Amino acid sequence: MIIIADCGGTKGDWAIADGGVCLRRVRTGGINPFHQQPADIRHQLEVLGASCHDLFSVADVLEVYFYGAGCNAVGSGVMERLLAEALSGYGATLRLHVASDLLGAARALCGRAEGIACILGTGSNSCLYDGTRIIDNTPPLGYILGDEGSGADLGKHFLHGVLKGLFPTQLRDAFYDAYHTSYNQLIQQIYQRSQANRYLATIAPFVHRHVGQQCVADMVITEFRHFFADNIRRYQRPDLSVGFVGGIAHAFEPQLRQAAQLEGFQVGTILSAPMPGLLTGLNIQESPV
Repeated sequence: MIIIADCGGTKGDWAIADGGVCLRRVRTGGINPFHQQPADIRHQLEVLGASCHDLFSVADVLEVYFYGAGCNAVGSGVMERLLAEALSGYGATLRLHVASDLLGAARALCGRAEGIACILGTGSNSCLYDGTRIIDNTPPLGYILGDEGSGADLGKHFLHGVLKGLFPTQLRDAFYDAYHTSYNQLIQQIYQRSQANRYLATIAPFVHRHVGQQCVADMVITEFRHFFADNIRRYQRPDLSVGFVGGIAHAFEPQLRQAAQLEGFQVGTILSAPMPGLLTGLNIQESPV
């Protein structure tokens, strides 16, 4: 029995497979050991267990491939401990492989080939991948100092335009109506509550609905150009195409490709989520619908 997980800060995508076939897909809330308390992560793992306990047998070898946000040297140890605690009753032998969501993206996009792999979702990240491992990475720095082109970044710069009066008042009023908010409520939401990056990322769908307006399209393309200039150029590999996973990359594909062209890069594969590529890499087929 195999479990494959792709877990970002907003949501977790899980696949349970056996005999080369995916038996079930499960969605949980986000998991990030860097930002979340162990109790919050345990709750998400309980959701997984409740959804899949009927598939497991204590006689099984249970192999887990967990690719997650915040799974650096410290975070990986935390996740290994929590996964072992949550899944120990489901397999006589438990084999855990915990790695970053960035390595998961690289394997989903590139397989065993060399390439540049990127994540554009709630946050953003990128790496130079040699077909097996990550050999270079521009620090993403999070939504305050970095995460260029991410959902949180687009939300932040959209609000900057709205609150500074740089966008039309009709666009501002449409946003206030859609989100049932005001200037004061926005400031409170961003500066006085936790996980402001998640809130900022919730604005990205509104940005997408209005990307036909030139001011919004220009803002999106500018932030994507910053992503390429600040993160991809330093790899000095113009011969490699740049692949992406994530809802932002998928939703804003035309603007992303335009920004790449303006910065002198070629965009390759764009996936809304890495799971299909991860399943293919393990020779696992999706179960028939």
